[in-house]
Amino acid sequence: MPVESGSSAAARHTKQKRKSHSLSIRRSNSTDQEQRTVTGMQRDMLDGQDSKLPLSLRSNLLDLFGQIEREFENLYIENLELRREIDTLNERLVSEGQTIDGGELSKGALKAKASHSTSQLSQKLMTTYKASTSKIVSSFKATTSRAVCQILREYVGHRDGIWDLAVTRNSPVVLGTASADHSAALWSIETGKCLLRYAGHAGSVNSIKFHPTEQMALTASGDQTAHIWRYMVQLPVIPPLADISALCDDELDFSDREDGDGDGEGPCSEVPTIRVATTTLKSHQGVVIAADWLVGGKQVVTASWDRAANLYEVETSELVHTLTGHDQELTHCCTHPSQRLVVTSSRDTTFRLWDFRDPSIHSVNVFQGHTDTVTSAVFTVGDNVVSGSDDRTVKVWDLKNMRSPIATIRTDSAVNRISVSANQRIIALPHDNRQVRLFDMTGVRLARLPRSNRQVGAEGREREGRRKDSPSILLSHR
Repeated sequence: MPVESGSSAAARHTKQKRKSHSLSIRRSNSTDQEQRTVTGMQRDMLDGQDSKLPLSLRSNLLDLFGQIEREFENLYIENLELRREIDTLNERLVSEGQTIDGGELSKGALKAKASHSTSQLSQKLMTTYKASTSKIVSSFKATTSRAVCQILREYVGHRDGIWDLAVTRNSPVVLGTASADHSAALWSIETGKCLLRYAGHAGSVNSIKFHPTEQMALTASGDQTAHIWRYMVQLPVIPPLADISALCDDELDFSDREDGDGDGEGPCSEVPTIRVATTTLKSHQGVVIAADWLVGGKQVVTASWDRAANLYEVETSELVHTLTGHDQELTHCCTHPSQRLVVTSSRDTTFRLWDFRDPSIHSVNVFQGHTDTVTSAVFTVGDNVVSGSDDRTVKVWDLKNMRSPIATIRTDSAVNRISVSANQRIIALPHDNRQVRLFDMTGVRLARLPRSNRQVGAEGREREGRRKDSPSILLSHR
């Protein structure tokens, strides 16, 4: 049987490869023309489709997916040509009985060669896929712009750490703060002036909440009580807004600014002071870490380190319910803005949802979505619950389906007492690493507040003032 010489075989093989390569180019060019035609038709159809995506973003997505499709098509054509070459080589070598490395070519050798070629092709496909998807991710990141926050005003007057703050829901609109210096204070938001001081507690004031309609405040304290007190304030005349351009540095440092004279004198020492509560709620056997008004303002709920939450009647100070079940100290409690729902969080890594909509019974649901202390869980204006934890995550839950979170925010530091904007649905996360970051309800990061070298955190680990947080507040806007 005549055997083809090595030189002529190599020439014929080179000619076949050149022919296949030209075929691939012609097919690719033809495919590009067809793809451009299809893409043009798809773009013409964009206006008729019902989508919430901007037209520019949708067009960008079409281009990116078109690139991916063309890459896969070229690889598919190349794969077909390689398979044909392998089949041709296999048939020729088997029929002519040639050997590899002096041995007879076996099925195992051919299989190994084909497997090696397939492995190379798979690696190339994966590399192309990763490169294409990274383009898509980059395009989405480019469309998300982060807001720039500027410092507007600083509120100075407390002599120890500030654990909590709140804003009134009715006129006059004032800012309230709860401090480890055993006092609460009311401030003019526009001027930063301290208007009134409450000094009725014998321990650290851990939280403050305002009545939904009346000029009443609810404070929780380390003295194992919660106080309800009435206030009357006169807002000062608002001066012209000062130039704040010098305070817009993202890395602004307040560590050298004096916190006060250290002898108890300060802006809050010269204002009217309330020393007696209208109502005192005392049924807990431990630090009262938080308190909040139920919708309507006729009842309040308190959370304590004695592992229980209490529900009280405001008018009579009567204890209505004791909510037990947590295995460790409670860290926070929050009420729904429009329904008789309460959520409590605890160091036992859980948070519980209590339902008081039916006066005859109250139900409770336990949620185990974290692996460390749940520092707070709060309701939003809609039907969502946002929980933050020492496990460095924040999770957004849907009240209609609490089996799994609808969004998870992973951070680089433990999360303290979180807050959610009622109007814009923005989540503010204060961290142990002195950072405050803003996210939307889908978990997209929006901004970071200007940094301070003081401790940041409204919840803290030691509510009796042993860990000292910043005795001033920074008001920022975006």
